Amino acid sequence: MVTTSSLNLVFTPTKPTSLSWKHSFPSPFTTANCTRCQNRKAYRFVVFATVLADPKPTVLVAEKLGKAGLELLKTFANVDCSYNLSPEELCTKISLCDALIVRSGTKVTREVFERSGGRLKVVGRAGVGIDNVDLSAATEHGCLVVNAPTANTIAAAEHGIALLTAMARNIAQADASLKAGKWQRSKYVGVSLVGKTLAVIGFGKVGSEVARRAKGLGMHVIAHDPYAPADRARAIGVDLLTFEEAISIADFISLHMPLTPATSKIFNDQAFSRMKKGVRIVNVARGGVIDEEALVRALDSGIVAQAALDVFTEEPPPKDSRLVLHENVTVTPHLGASTTEAQEGVAIEVAEAVIGALKGELAATAVNAPMVPAEVLIELAPFVTLSEKLGRLAVQLVAGGSGVQSVKVTYASARGPDDLDTRLLRAMITKGLIEPITSVFINLVNADFTAKQRGLRITEERFLLDGSPENPLEFIQVQIANVESKFATAISDSGEIKVEGRVKDGKPHLTKVGSFGVDVSMEGSLILCRQVDQPGMIGSVGNILGEENVNVSFMSVGRIAPRKQAVMIIGVDEEPNKEALKRIGEIPAVEEFVFLKL
Repeated sequence: MVTTSSLNLVFTPTKPTSLSWKHSFPSPFTTANCTRCQNRKAYRFVVFATVLADPKPTVLVAEKLGKAGLELLKTFANVDCSYNLSPEELCTKISLCDALIVRSGTKVTREVFERSGGRLKVVGRAGVGIDNVDLSAATEHGCLVVNAPTANTIAAAEHGIALLTAMARNIAQADASLKAGKWQRSKYVGVSLVGKTLAVIGFGKVGSEVARRAKGLGMHVIAHDPYAPADRARAIGVDLLTFEEAISIADFISLHMPLTPATSKIFNDQAFSRMKKGVRIVNVARGGVIDEEALVRALDSGIVAQAALDVFTEEPPPKDSRLVLHENVTVTPHLGASTTEAQEGVAIEVAEAVIGALKGELAATAVNAPMVPAEVLIELAPFVTLSEKLGRLAVQLVAGGSGVQSVKVTYASARGPDDLDTRLLRAMITKGLIEPITSVFINLVNADFTAKQRGLRITEERFLLDGSPENPLEFIQVQIANVESKFATAISDSGEIKVEGRVKDGKPHLTKVGSFGVDVSMEGSLILCRQVDQPGMIGSVGNILGEENVNVSFMSVGRIAPRKQAVMIIGVDEEPNKEALKRIGEIPAVEEFVFLKL
């Protein structure tokens, strides 16, 4: 029996005197019962409860905040504006505060949460990045962390365009020359933007706004983003391409991707070598996405004609930085969000989020998980791991340029809808789908909001089984529709990428890829091969990996019939080098293969 359902949140106050529970939650977080079953203990999810001796909570603002945000905070809380606190001073004051608001200059460490004595209930980051907040410690201490991700979008996009035009016309260099008493018109001849190709790398909120403005300047805009829906890009008049295609044909490249392990130094010697000679680069995203030494080499060789940078790997950069001092580089000190309007907008956005959190409302901009009952976590823990790994595996099977828009999750269980809350599992699948290619932190609070914001529609289907409801789930299946796959075998008979898994002996196992049944532990990394089923295949691949010093943890083969097509899955402890993967692909019986990180 197949049923569909949608379960929402209910939060129960731990104390009736708490002021945090007077307000209802906004959609999509409406209330619903999460009772497990009749005659069993009813579980509730508790984010936090605030019991105040003073009618008003106290908010410590540790760095300058816009006036509008401060005024908003003062309508609800006692506001203590104490700037430039030393770490020890912050730890001393924090035990008297219910909320803390910082920008990027204040480090909110584990010690801060420990010294708060449990009183600190929310940390607000006035901006996007949260590198300065210890999220693990915040979650362990039941403290919600919120940020302000939208208010500075336009400011960052405008700064990107400003750097683009200033670079093209040598504005900074000509200004410095004239102020030095020189008149060098012929030296600073620029280039036109009209008719040139701009590659926007990272087509999120800021990237899409840059694209709109560049189109208005008469530029041809292309983009790369492994997650952006193609129809959203087409609506702006932008073509989505692979990373290699985009950087190889662009006259200008504007960077707007997050800094993740996958994007760290993605602009390196190899990437620069693929670009057109004389390309120009703008970066208002994160400094770490560029290998700065490689960029200097590309500038010196003429591959990159000019660069305009607002962000750096180390901020502030060293005074003797060759990149900053290069004559063909225009620089600004991380000014992307630095407009009066953006600063006020960020102040209001973070103030609203902090006030809402202190009221007990679920903040859409929350970046860490709420507290979940230990009993629920213990029971679902292996399925939580399975869910995230299935999401990670499925999204890595999507071919570059395909925008993920529609995902269906099927849960097979003997439990009824009222006895199995899949909200945590759905959040972990969302986490697996989104986190590998973004800097967004996905958790129980923000999973649905983030998916909706990115145009990702996740539907859930329940397959009701006969039998004992003692085991929460028999299997979980994830399907991604309307995309191409880099491993065609993962496409099911109905045309979707399909992966399926279950928990065995407490460990997540992959049990189906496309239409092929398999049985492998989802640990480390995997190599998936479609091959002709014949003797010696396991040995051939194993020998190649052994010669390249790659340790194999397991191998499993699923096949349609003897001597027909088969899928071999190999677990490896290390990532094989390109030569090893190339040799595997050259085995005559191997029809296709893919390497996946879990």
